[in-house]
Amino acid sequence: MLRHAVIATLSLVFAVAGAKAEGTNDIAPTGTLRVAVAVGPAASAFWTTRDPSTRKPRGVTVDLAKAAADKLHVPLRLVEYQSSDEIAAAASKDVWDLSFMPADVKREPFVDQGPAYVAYLSGYLVRAGSDIRSAADVDRTGMRVGCIEGTSTSRTVEKSLKQAKLTKFVKPEEAAELIGKGELDALAMGMGALEDLSRKLPGTRVLDDVVQSTGVVVVVPKGKAVAKAWAVHFLDEAKADGTVRRALDSGGFTSEKVAP
Repeated sequence: MLRHAVIATLSLVFAVAGAKAEGTNDIAPTGTLRVAVAVGPAASAFWTTRDPSTRKPRGVTVDLAKAAADKLHVPLRLVEYQSSDEIAAAASKDVWDLSFMPADVKREPFVDQGPAYVAYLSGYLVRAGSDIRSAADVDRTGMRVGCIEGTSTSRTVEKSLKQAKLTKFVKPEEAAELIGKGELDALAMGMGALEDLSRKLPGTRVLDDVVQSTGVVVVVPKGKAVAKAWAVHFLDEAKADGTVRRALDSGGFTSEKVAP
């Protein structure tokens, strides 16, 4: 009788262990969790920046990536991109397992989107000495406006501007450099990144007007049902147990509210 009970108990233990292993294989099939991140010149709840000493990405999404890898008990590898569209376009190439990006219907053919962990607002940064006071002032003949190619913000701005000249930059650093030199009148990005840039570029200002509002969500490559279920559960727990709050605070976004 005891022997049968021990065998039954061991069978249950092995079954649970096997299920966990299978789940990990579905989420991180290489044995390492590969998390795609966007690297730019200014930090936000989505954008990462490079650590000046290590040159490695750091920021909110990096902290969440570390928490996800710890949850799975696997190593973490960050896969770097220049925009959220680049991340989505690479989803079918088996080069990343998990990512975070602003929600956007255009990316639905490439990724499965989970819940948001924070609201993502976009607006304009204007150059030093500019007379621009509102988003309406941006759309005037002769205005030079920049945005980052492959972002939901770029698509929103492209639709809204009728008179200003819009330039899309593949490399966010180039856009930041030009507005710092006064060679752009306005730059459209997420508010968090713009606030960070304004502190680095004396005289530049962030307008109060919001040109786009969405949420930063967790995503997995399209059709990965097990991975999506795990990612949804992970993010829900991360919001409930303070992981997201700590990541935002560590990144300097203490006023950002965790999404419900």
